[in-house]
Amino acid sequence: MRLNTNIKLISLLGFLFFTFSFATCKYSTKDVSPIPPEVKTFRVNYFENKARYVNPQLTPAITEKLKQKIIGQTRLRQTNNDDAHYDISGYLSDYSETTTGISGQSASTNRLNVTFHLIFKNNLDHTKDMETDVTSNYDFSAQLTLPQAESQLGDQIVKNVTDAIFNKIFSNW
Repeated sequence: MRLNTNIKLISLLGFLFFTFSFATCKYSTKDVSPIPPEVKTFRVNYFENKARYVNPQLTPAITEKLKQKIIGQTRLRQTNNDDAHYDISGYLSDYSETTTGISGQSASTNRLNVTFHLIFKNNLDHTKDMETDVTSNYDFSAQLTLPQAESQLGDQIVKNVTDAIFNKIFSNW
């Protein structure tokens, strides 16, 4: 009886080993889709702040962070000329605070809404031009003032908005 159990166990293990030896799974992601070889330059124009509430540090930080991200993660060369192959511009269209949580008779959580309007022009293939919005929200304690929340969330806002803009332009998703 014990011999039969051992033979069944060895057979099962052999079958599983054989099966998983030949089973493969391939997973890959592309953060950046292939940039056509004829595209060599980009220009990031200064991003304006057209929101009702103006955070004076935000759009300059997003502008510079996006330039650095493109330089660091693509082969494209930055230029300030009007003939850049990729011309990137846009503006902050919404930067507002809303109450999202109430405890008792007072607010417990506020949300900072950030919307960026992206204008992308591919000067070599205008069928790839686009205008789109990128929106993100950041919750914070209602006990904080907006300037206090901005000081805590500033780096995260710049990173998230920059990543979203980059992904809209260069990703295959």
